[in-house]
Amino acid sequence: MKTGKAFQDFYPDHLAHCYGCGRLNEHGLRLRSFWDGEDSIASFTPRPEHIAVPGYVYGGLIASLIDCHGTGTAAAAAYRHQNRSMAGEPALRFVTAALQVDYLRPTPLGPELDLRGKVEEIGERKVVVAISVSAAGETCARGRVVAVMLADGLMD
Repeated sequence: MKTGKAFQDFYPDHLAHCYGCGRLNEHGLRLRSFWDGEDSIASFTPRPEHIAVPGYVYGGLIASLIDCHGTGTAAAAAYRHQNRSMAGEPALRFVTAALQVDYLRPTPLGPELDLRGKVEEIGERKVVVAISVSAAGETCARGRVVAVMLADGLMD
């Protein structure tokens, strides 16, 4: 597991309550994303309540992880694109405009899930991120997130 400040640790408090990645949501998943060179990475170990059928993860959890890793990667990529620190103001926060998930095989419940994101496109207010989800070295799902910058009025 990677340590240090995750992308989500830089979200301002009033924007850090997301169920999937908000550090201030005590009941959420609290996904943490980091850079690994040009790729972004995250890991998550599903809990027993994330079951679909015995032995396998609920597909909605996979979609949530892809969604939050995608928007976190979008924010981090936008900061990089602007040559800015993630601690800088104004804050950049992205939300999902489109989410596509392809389930390649059932995801086993038990092993840690590894997410890897690649920025496919970056613009002034839109970032597209491709993400893979693996368990025990096997790719179980692939996704694509189209993330857009949260409108200024919603940032306050």
